[in-house]
Amino acid sequence: MGNEQIRELPAAPTAPGGSGGGGGAWAPGAVHRLLLARTDAFWDFLTGRPVSLYATSVLRIGYGLLYLGFLLREFPHRDEIWGPGSPWTPALAAQLFDQTGWYSFLILSDSRAYFELCYALALVTSTLFMLGWRTRVTSVVFAAVVASFHARAIFMTDGGDNLLLLMAFYLALTACGRRWSLDARRARIKSARADGTPTTRARSLVPQDLRAARTTLATVVHNCGVFVIAAQVCFLYGSAGLYKVQGSLWDDGTALHYVLNLDLFQPWPALSHAMDRYPLAMAVVGYLTVLTQVAFPFVLFGRLKYPVLGVLLGMHVAIAVVLGLPLFSATMIVADAVFLPDRFYTFLPHLVRRSASRCNVPTPGQGATLGSVPQQGAHPDGREEYRPVSRPATDHAGPPPSGPTAAQ
Repeated sequence: MGNEQIRELPAAPTAPGGSGGGGGAWAPGAVHRLLLARTDAFWDFLTGRPVSLYATSVLRIGYGLLYLGFLLREFPHRDEIWGPGSPWTPALAAQLFDQTGWYSFLILSDSRAYFELCYALALVTSTLFMLGWRTRVTSVVFAAVVASFHARAIFMTDGGDNLLLLMAFYLALTACGRRWSLDARRARIKSARADGTPTTRARSLVPQDLRAARTTLATVVHNCGVFVIAAQVCFLYGSAGLYKVQGSLWDDGTALHYVLNLDLFQPWPALSHAMDRYPLAMAVVGYLTVLTQVAFPFVLFGRLKYPVLGVLLGMHVAIAVVLGLPLFSATMIVADAVFLPDRFYTFLPHLVRRSASRCNVPTPGQGATLGSVPQQGAHPDGREEYRPVSRPATDHAGPPPSGPTAAQ
């Protein structure tokens, strides 16, 4: 949702016999050609290549890690929340499912062994989803796990759990395992091995057409999934800001005063009371919060979105620390990552290398170029094979060695 932009569309046709700003009517053929050009441009954008591959990978890693941490944190209390010892028994949950349409595989049996097996499955699935192993399958299993645990204890969830559930379903539609995953590593190894083998021409065009159709379908589904994720976050922020505008407490700037004095949201009472001593600053923060949330959907296609995302990041960090809602804040922060362009994520490794070089900390591949690190090979007899390593233009280490030294 950042560096992928629709190609430039053709200019609007001018009215016959005058300039484009005149009052003449367009010819039906010109309007038809314009609509076809815009439709073709949008279709090319939708089917050309998958967008935001790094952003969806960040969402996969973030939500997999969050849910894994959530399950580990609630491990001592798992029986009281989801297990057979829960006050909300499987029979009550089944009655609720008949009314709401929800379903959970946790109610298939009230056996303790079955529940422990399901909990172990949830831990393993979250780990594999975070690492990106067989993502096409693990993403679907992860969505089923999140939905089952969410439905089993639906009265103990909050806004963060609801958003994580939605994102788990959306990510199952995306190709979130093509970057920063075990699948991507396996694909690179397979591609490197295939480079050295001669290619054979296919006997029939049918397999090629099927592969092309499969690739196009996967691209369309992935792009639609990314757009749905972005629309969901925009709707969430916009509706939250509009609901705040309707409230009188947000209108007069006293909403944060009452929030800071709620005992349920005071993990650090001294910090809440210290912040409440500055009513003017809290009123400014409240107005800035409402303005940022309402304006968020309208600033996504310009550079103004970056300071807005920074303000939202600070707001969620404050909610996590001051109000004691770390899971909700982390879920929102990970969701905001979908609006950062892929060039931002590809620049991060270079930024890490640059910071490490300034601190004299060695990093893997520090002397290589900005591309992939060349593989090291070896002779069959055990002697190390020499492979030249290209150096960046800023490397002034001197010319490469020549003569017998270079041949070793």
